[in-house]
Amino acid sequence: MRNNGGFTLIELILVTVIIGILAGMVVVNYGGRVRDTQIRAAKGDIASYGNAIDLYALDNNDEYPKSLSDLVGGKRNYVREIRKDPWGNEYIYKPPTDIMKADYQISSAGPDGVPGNDDDVTSTSPLP
Repeated sequence: MRNNGGFTLIELILVTVIIGILAGMVVVNYGGRVRDTQIRAAKGDIASYGNAIDLYALDNNDEYPKSLSDLVGGKRNYVREIRKDPWGNEYIYKPPTDIMKADYQISSAGPDGVPGNDDDVTSTSPLP
């Protein structure tokens, strides 16, 4: 009688199937978490840019920046750099329309990169 001490083909297939089932469960449980994390990161960036814009206005006699790039350089750096959103797109900044109001808007076009639809992220958008 010869004993090789190795695994049989059936045992290897069974282990592979079990690992596949476990991997599938992990993907299902944590797959949606990536999108939630990206939305939270975008909301955090938007809040940071909002604070920087408010500081800019305080330092410049209530004059708001024309673009987010105005926050870098000049007399003072309000942010270190203008980053892209978690999906690789530029943040969208609309300066105030009324000088007396701070009604500027900062948003991200979201995962699809197209502004103006349901997946846009703003400071007021709810988490999924």
